[in-house]
Amino acid sequence: MKKTILFVFLFLPATLCFAQNSKVKQPNILFCIADDWGWPHAGVYGDSVVKTPAFDKLAKEGVLFENAFVSSPSCTPSRSAILTGQQFWRLGESANLWSTLDSTIPVYPLLLENAGYHVGSWRKSWGPGNLKAGGYHTSLPAGKKYEGFEDFLNARPSDSPFCFWLGASDPHRGYEKGSGEASGIDPKQIKLPGFYPDVAEIRSDIADYYFEVQRFDSDVAAAIQLLDSIGELKNTIIVVTGDHGMPFPRCKGNLYDMGVRVPLVVKMGENLNPKHGYITDFVSLTDLAPTFLDLAGVNTPERMTGKSLRPILTSGVNGKDSLRTHVVFGRERHTPAQSAPSLDGYPSRGIRTHDYLYIRNFDPERWPAGVPNGATHPMNSFSDSDNGPTKTYLVENVRSPSIEPYFNWSFGKRPAEELYRIQDDPDQLNNLATDPAFEAIKNKMAMQLMDELKQLEDPRVLEDKVPFDSYPYRASYKLNKK
Repeated sequence: MKKTILFVFLFLPATLCFAQNSKVKQPNILFCIADDWGWPHAGVYGDSVVKTPAFDKLAKEGVLFENAFVSSPSCTPSRSAILTGQQFWRLGESANLWSTLDSTIPVYPLLLENAGYHVGSWRKSWGPGNLKAGGYHTSLPAGKKYEGFEDFLNARPSDSPFCFWLGASDPHRGYEKGSGEASGIDPKQIKLPGFYPDVAEIRSDIADYYFEVQRFDSDVAAAIQLLDSIGELKNTIIVVTGDHGMPFPRCKGNLYDMGVRVPLVVKMGENLNPKHGYITDFVSLTDLAPTFLDLAGVNTPERMTGKSLRPILTSGVNGKDSLRTHVVFGRERHTPAQSAPSLDGYPSRGIRTHDYLYIRNFDPERWPAGVPNGATHPMNSFSDSDNGPTKTYLVENVRSPSIEPYFNWSFGKRPAEELYRIQDDPDQLNNLATDPAFEAIKNKMAMQLMDELKQLEDPRVLEDKVPFDSYPYRASYKLNKK
């Protein structure tokens, strides 16, 4: 079985912001990020089956975010957006999976390193892709790789603040089939999303995913224990999250909540004037980089589109702020999943409010999860959806009238516009875009989305010839030519 990775970030409260030469002890930053862990799969969010005691404890002691969203539901663009504090579409090749990252774009770990922080990472940080193609040769965007958190701390200069990216490969596929149930998870107790049929194969598959979520949570617990043992817990800000939704059909790679919404908790140590709260404001993981820099007293580059969360983290106020009423996100190419030899992706953008989700699919003639057969990607069939028992069940049983609707929710073509009313339709299954009763709301959200994309310089709405499909796919495996 593969090892897990977690990301934890540290934040410094406003009262402790410092100049570089200040005598105030600078805060440490521990960022723990899981690979393919999505909302709402943590006990504190109401999931009664998966066990996440470390995350739940941090939530009780820190600030829990109910509406945290990634920039894009694909590993490389999501992680690039976190590192740079910018929306994925502003990052050139990094808008796509298996790409590169331009070394001239500022990233928060290296900015902190320049300010005197000891910086490093463990296991999966940026990627997948080829960093050398973007100009990275001696340095890495998340800092030097270490063999573990303890190894990193042992290499730390005396009294130097640190910023560590603790990554994991959990709960990314593949899974050891039956591992969830063998660990004591009861598949029958799992609450299935409405876009899956209630069958044993899918329940067992989700149980295996839960098993790896729990393993990631144990990594978080071990990191916290290590900090406590060396006396640094009180001066450390811990952030735990995931890079996008779970690796299942209609989740990862999709702009529905199960694809772009993620768990997020921030806990500041006792020396950092900690606050507690449950925040329903909309936040983007692009907000993390400017937050870290703000709290560390390091200048934030103007090109960062994220906004510092310091006001939320230091206020101690629960609920929502009228200034953070929505969030935007999108996707370009995940895999080259269209007909060979095309490198086309599935370009989409979305905007989410408390009441509605609006999605604009820019090329609805393409297949959202890839073509049924003959894709450029070697997976060949629906290759934007990770292989696994859930995908296999839906594909093999599509001819059954009772299964066909579930298959279509995951793999069927989609219209140019989608609109969902969250309160009535939390799984986002009933598209209201063509309902006359919601035409005014749809038009308002469409205009708001386009205005924001223009403001954030999205080539998808500003340029006639959009570059995303023309960028190389830098995976090491061979693609189908026809």
